[in-house]
Order: sequence, then structure tokens, then C-alpha cells
Amino acid sequence: MAQKQQYNKWIILSAVVIGSIMGPIDGSVVNLAMPEFTKIFHTNITTVSWVSMIYLLVVSSLMMTFGRLGDILGYKKLYEYGLLTFSISSLILSFSVNIHMLIIMRAIQAVGAAMLMSMSSAIITSVFPPNERGKALGINAMSISIGLAIGPTLGGFLLKYLGWPSIFYINVPIGVIGYIWAHTVVPENKGVPEKFDPYGSTYFFMFLASLLLFISEGGTWGWYSVPSIFSFAAFLVFLILFIRTENKVEFPMFDFSLFKIRSFTFGITSTLLNFMAQYTMTFLTPFLLKHLGYSTEKAGIIMTSFPAMMFIVAPLSGILADMYGAQILSTFGALISALALFLMATLTEKSSMFDIMWRLAIFGIGNAIFQTPNNSAVMGSAPKNRLGIASASLATMRNVGMVIGIAVAGAIFTNRLKAYQAFNLPYNNSFMRAIKEAYIVAGIFSVICAFTSLVRDNIKIQRKD
Repeated sequence: MAQKQQYNKWIILSAVVIGSIMGPIDGSVVNLAMPEFTKIFHTNITTVSWVSMIYLLVVSSLMMTFGRLGDILGYKKLYEYGLLTFSISSLILSFSVNIHMLIIMRAIQAVGAAMLMSMSSAIITSVFPPNERGKALGINAMSISIGLAIGPTLGGFLLKYLGWPSIFYINVPIGVIGYIWAHTVVPENKGVPEKFDPYGSTYFFMFLASLLLFISEGGTWGWYSVPSIFSFAAFLVFLILFIRTENKVEFPMFDFSLFKIRSFTFGITSTLLNFMAQYTMTFLTPFLLKHLGYSTEKAGIIMTSFPAMMFIVAPLSGILADMYGAQILSTFGALISALALFLMATLTEKSSMFDIMWRLAIFGIGNAIFQTPNNSAVMGSAPKNRLGIASASLATMRNVGMVIGIAVAGAIFTNRLKAYQAFNLPYNNSFMRAIKEAYIVAGIFSVICAFTSLVRDNIKIQRKD
């Protein structure tokens, strides 16, 4: 019987992996298709950017709500709803007749993605024992790396030979298979008998969406423009309403007592810092490669070295986390990531393709060593009846870190480039100086991440004999 249970949990993991791989593939493929959308729908880059922006805003702002609903209704139900919503909206997206329909349907697709992202770690943690949780989360992280690695190549093929609608309807068979498989193998779990908090969920959605909108678009609008001031004011108002509501209701959307758990608090803080550093790097490096004269194809190959190393190292990192805990591993991983970013700052215009790739590979190793043990520690620190909200907290911090990282990278690079050019330095010299400073700031994020990882409680997980 024990062998059967062991077999079943790995089958359950395979169902989660299907959902985990869909999002990264879809995201990377859609980003690749942005120039195509401007031509097909006869619109400008600013309008087309909302195809990605609306997705990011909705996903980030809804994950906590779905995490809470998962705790109440059961993780399997929310996961299945996510697969169906993502698949149906993808099918409708492929029939978009104008840019407005595309943007609206991307928002609905993001609802499905939010369900999937908030439930994956909860399902894994609920079915795997503590001594195997890290390994399972590592395999799930590996699947995300696969999605990131194959997305650009798959997207290029689909756009070239099958046209832009194919990048959406390719999700449909994957989603349908994923739904059938999850419905068959994922066990039902009984939710907690608590009421849902609609007001808290609404206020959370509004304050986080307003904050992300301010961070991501403030530089474009102007930080003191009316839209920026309005979005920041909305963030403050809804944040206050959220905190007041959560402290009054019997069953709040977010259980603030989770912050009393050191490993949880420092774990999600470390996640935020890690993704700020990661997306500073992933946002700026394609611009560096273009500046150095690499073609789109070569740039894609170079960038693949980062997720490729995560794919290799993440499962091993998970196994080590099961044996030794998260404190030392996550700290070590964050320091390796910091080293890689500082090394990126030493690149010159004469650096070879190999010089860039081995630095990105080191960054991938560091991220893999950090992320899996950190995720395992956060999920392991949460009570059984709060796994949904813990999983959603991790996913939300990833997305918020991504937005902040991109915004910080863009702001530092743009401002420093202007500053150097104001001193009449040659453009090439100004470009390299500015991007180096942005890499250094990202490295500092990783150093702070190493500190927050070090001061957490060390959850040592004993290996079963």
C-alpha cells in the first residue's frame, strides 16, 4: 500500500507540472509576438504593451484571492477551474478580431493563470511528506525552466509557419489533457469550514493592481503626472481599507498571523528580492546583446543558458533541501546569483558570446540553488489549512518582484545613460557604463536576499531511512 501511495504522489506531480509549464511558454511566446500584433491590428507599441500588462496586473492581483479560495473550496477544484479558464480563453484569443478583444481576453486568460499559479505549490505540499517536498518542488521548478527555454523557439516556429493565432490555440490541447489528467489523479481535499471575505479580496486586488500600475507605468506617464498620482493614491486608500477590513472580519482573506512565522516572512521577502534581481538581469541583457550586435537567434541561444542551468540544478537543489534545510542553501544560492550579476558588470564591448553565456549559467545555478529550498521552507512553515494562501503569497511575491525589477532596471539604465551623455561621453561608452550600474544594483538585491535567507529559522528536514 505504501508503494502505491508513493507511486500516486509522483503521478499527481505530473498533473501539476502540466499547469506549471503552460504559463511560461505562453508568456514568452506572447512577448515574441508583440511586433506582429502591431502590424496585424494596425496599432502602436503603447497599446500592444497592454496585452502583457493587463495579464501581469490581473495575475498578480488575483493570486491571493484564489489562494484563499483554494483553502476553503479545495485545491483540486481551483486548479481544474484554472485549466479550463486558461484553455477556453486561449481558444477565444485565437479568434480575436481587434486589439481590444485581445486585451480583454488576455485579462480573462490571466484569471485562469492566477488559479494555476496559486494552487501548484499547495497541491505538491499537501501530498508530499516533508522529506520529499523539496525534490517535488524542484521538479516543478524544472518544468517552469523548460517552459522558459522552449517558449521562444516554439513561438518563433508557430509565428513563422502557422501565424499568430497558433500561439494561443496551442494551449487548448495541453489544457484539456491537463484537466482530464488532474481530474483523474489529483485527490480531493476537504477545505476549511470558513467564510470567504469578498471585501478584503476586492481591496487587496485594488491596492496591488494600483501599486503595480504605478510602478510599471509611472516612468512612462511621469512620476508626478495625474495618472501616476491617482494610481498611487488609490494604492494607499485601498491598502488602508484592506488592513482595516482584515483586522475586523472573523475569517480574513489573509491570515496576518503567518507573519509571526519567521521562515514564512523572511522566505517570501527573499523571494521578492530574488525576483527583483532576476528580472533586472533578464530585462536588460537582451538590450546588451542587441548593442553588442548579436542577432535575435544568437541572443535567444545566449539567454537560454540561464533557464538551462536552472533545469539541471533545481531538482538536485530540492533533494539537498530535503536533507539539509533551506537556510544555508538559499543563502549560498543568493550569493552565487550576486556574484554572477557583479560579473555581468565586468563585460565589455569586446566580450565574446562564451563570456556572456558562462556568466548567465552561473546566475542560473545560483537561482536554482536559492529558489527550490526557499519555496520548500515557506510551504513547510505554513499550517496545513493555510497552504493555499502560502502558495499564493510566494507566487505574488514573484510577480511583484518581477515588476519592480523591470521598473528599477529601466529607471537606472535610462537615467544613468542620460547622465553620461550629458557629459558628452560617446554613446557606446555611456551605454556600457549605465548597464553595468544596473547590474551592480541587481547584485546588491541578491546580497540583501542572501541576508534575509540567512536570518530565517533553519528548518532542518530529516531524511527517512
